[in-house]
Amino acid sequence: MGVENIFKDEASEEKGERARMASFVGAMAIADLVKTTLGPKGMDKILQSTGRGREVTVTNDGATILKSLHIDNPAAKVLVDISKVQDDEVGDGTTSVVVLAGELLREAEKLVAAKIHPMTIISGFRMAAECARNALLKKVMDNKEDSEKFKSDLMKIAKTTLSSKILSQDKEHFAQLAVDAVMRLKGSTNLESIQIIKKPGGSLRDSFLDEGFILDKKIGIGQPKRIENAKILVANTAMDTDKVKIYGARVRVDSMSKAAEIEGAEKQKMREKVQKIIGHGINCFVNRQLIYNFPEELFADAGILAIEHADFDGIERLGLVTGGEIASTFDNPESLKLGHCKLIEEIMIGEDKLIHFSGVELGQACTIVLRGASHHVLDEAERSLHDALCVLSQTVNDSRVLLGGGWPEMVMAKEVDELARKTPGKRSHAIDAFSRALIAIPTTIADNAGLDSAELVAQLRAEHQKEGCTAGIDVITGSVGNMAELGISEAFKVKQAVLLSATEASEMILRVDEIITCAPRRREDRM
Repeated sequence: MGVENIFKDEASEEKGERARMASFVGAMAIADLVKTTLGPKGMDKILQSTGRGREVTVTNDGATILKSLHIDNPAAKVLVDISKVQDDEVGDGTTSVVVLAGELLREAEKLVAAKIHPMTIISGFRMAAECARNALLKKVMDNKEDSEKFKSDLMKIAKTTLSSKILSQDKEHFAQLAVDAVMRLKGSTNLESIQIIKKPGGSLRDSFLDEGFILDKKIGIGQPKRIENAKILVANTAMDTDKVKIYGARVRVDSMSKAAEIEGAEKQKMREKVQKIIGHGINCFVNRQLIYNFPEELFADAGILAIEHADFDGIERLGLVTGGEIASTFDNPESLKLGHCKLIEEIMIGEDKLIHFSGVELGQACTIVLRGASHHVLDEAERSLHDALCVLSQTVNDSRVLLGGGWPEMVMAKEVDELARKTPGKRSHAIDAFSRALIAIPTTIADNAGLDSAELVAQLRAEHQKEGCTAGIDVITGSVGNMAELGISEAFKVKQAVLLSATEASEMILRVDEIITCAPRRREDRM
């Protein structure tokens, strides 16, 4: 039989060159897929799901695109993962990280073909990444002390993040919204207290930020429409009359009056429950489950606003924002935490009535109401805004800022080039390759804008030989522009995450020299 058949029949293995080829090809295919969405002039993708609803998503958020792909290639999966991690960690730069990793592998492939061992390439990449990071650290700006300057930094970052997204038309407006929302957080990165409500109708420009909390619900019938100094009980409990809830239970009665007695007893139970709830001295009761007409009447009589079916996300946030806890039993009033807010009223947005809680306990809470032409536009707007909010909240914590527009990549490439010249031996080829991969980012930004990337990047390179250069690609005029004057900035944290994740991912794929695909389990094996 020979050595061939260590594995079961169905299993396949690919060794050495072939395995590496498969990894490189898969990773580069993924990188090319999202490459076109990079930069202010990036294109969008339509994702159509194969599910029942044939949902259609239009997006250019790298992580969203990659999340929706079903991929077989192991190396491609690694890239999908880094874009997810980038999304969770810093929220933006999801496309850049994949493009950079893809370019690193493209360069590595050439080196492997030139018979340079993967380990040599990896150690070169390591040195290069370290050098690139230090190059950025030398150039960061930090305006934490000067709040005016810092605010304008935040505005610039928000505008830069949004300019590659659907919101680029109204980026002034949305950058302001995002900065206001994040400034309210006072340095916490918990985006839970910023709620985003999407209401179709109107245009994106009609979106606004509202302090406080908006619950997407109507107020019940015959209830107070406005409550001041609200004490709110947030609950998750059944408020339908306690039916005999044992399945298949049969109750035999010999007359109608007996049935009425059972009904009366049920009503009595309900009344007691409502009395207990009212006993907490509240004037607003929000329940996650539905509230029947009878208890609703009782609440209305007591002048308590009852809101039913507040969905879970809404009720969790409402609890968080008003400082109350979600209750499910009402026997011991002292252990319940009520929520508070100054005013509850009904407001109209578009066609819909919503309930607005203002003056809430958690001062940082606010709600962003997005308006837009259709659900697709709104979903994409929410994704874009989410990216901006993430980046801003990270920047408030780590206030180091860089210029954008391909400038950081050029700075890094220049330093890495110098390192390559100083390094003896084969590693210098790998370091050189790293700098070429970095330059691919400004190249892609230019390509996506339909500009002559080779020409522009050559110009940039020349500019960057000068000290304190601020040149980057200005896609609007299609030339090399001064990023400091144009106000194109990025957060250092995002760039650093892109650099390190991409290097690690490409390193991991480079280490692969064998791909083993396991045999599928046979059905008969179980017998």
